[in-house]
Amino acid sequence: MSKQELEVIGQDAACCPGLSTAPLDEDQATELAKVFKALGDPVRLRLMSMIASRGQGGEVCVCELTPAFDLSQPTISHHLKLLRQAGLIDCERRGTWVYYWVLPGVLDRLAAFLTTSQNAGATA
Repeated sequence: MSKQELEVIGQDAACCPGLSTAPLDEDQATELAKVFKALGDPVRLRLMSMIASRGQGGEVCVCELTPAFDLSQPTISHHLKLLRQAGLIDCERRGTWVYYWVLPGVLDRLAAFLTTSQNAGATA
């Protein structure tokens, strides 16, 4: 596994136009690739799903995430760190536990990027 750090992408909606809207420039592609790289691991994708399924503003304790995997706690923490560095989630320590939540608008921006217009593929 690479020791390469992932940087948090910008939180503005203008970072990534829809896939069918316009071609991505080099910077946009680089930033978006960091997000997809973070989501490209099955463990991180499951963690993201578990956190996101709590709904708008919902949070989940790391103590609830770790038992769902046959992995050590440090490994789970590493995967969560990569999701944070990619700008997908954030966290807060409360006593001995850490609580995670999806950053507002992240999933909407990814969905908007991947969604094509209803008319884009239609023929007359």
